[in-house]
Amino acid sequence: MYIQVKDVKKSYGTDSSYVQVLKGISTEIEKGQMCVIQGTSGSGKSTLLNCIGGLDTMDSGSVRIDGKEIFGLKPNALSDYRRDNLGFIFQFYNLVPNLTVEENIEVCRYISENPLDMDELLDTLGLTEHRKKFPQQLSGGQQQRCAIARALIKNPKLLLCDEPTGALDSKTSRDILILLEKINEKYGTTMLIVTHNNAIKSMVHKVIFVKDGLITKEYLNETRIPAAQLEDL
Repeated sequence: MYIQVKDVKKSYGTDSSYVQVLKGISTEIEKGQMCVIQGTSGSGKSTLLNCIGGLDTMDSGSVRIDGKEIFGLKPNALSDYRRDNLGFIFQFYNLVPNLTVEENIEVCRYISENPLDMDELLDTLGLTEHRKKFPQQLSGGQQQRCAIARALIKNPKLLLCDEPTGALDSKTSRDILILLEKINEKYGTTMLIVTHNNAIKSMVHKVIFVKDGLITKEYLNETRIPAAQLEDL
């Protein structure tokens, strides 16, 4: 099993401000699967994603990625883990405004030992004609494509997506989801997608529902439909 999460707990604050966000999360995800983590705001889904990604520390529990335990890793080892294994896509694109599309992507290319081909990636994401443009010259969807390309240039084994369509309209959201589906099929990239959007669960291999810091339901999707056919995005 590629991702193994066991009894993960996470809290913030102390005394009167103490809040336990994750109350014992356990799940498994196979290599190459697209998985949605769904829940309302405050359910703990983004915290779970950040714990898996090494962006947040756990209070207790275990997260193993491809057999490697990340709980308890020191900061330098966590940094190496993120560099060597992960790509991150967020709701807000976090592009460097004074760098072109190509230069924004190059930032992550330089830290990878086995990067994807830049021209092929730009072509896959429909960015070839925009490669010399700056972020402010792009639409929201084009900026998100650039953010996806920046995450993918590293050739990551695991892509973590936190509300990747949250700032986009319905048509652009569908275009981005079609791209993620295409990337999964082309590169075999394992994907975790945190979302509150109920429609996205129909296109993925596995669905996990989180509520009040616990998994309330999870299942394998036996009736996947293509992203292009999703409704009510």
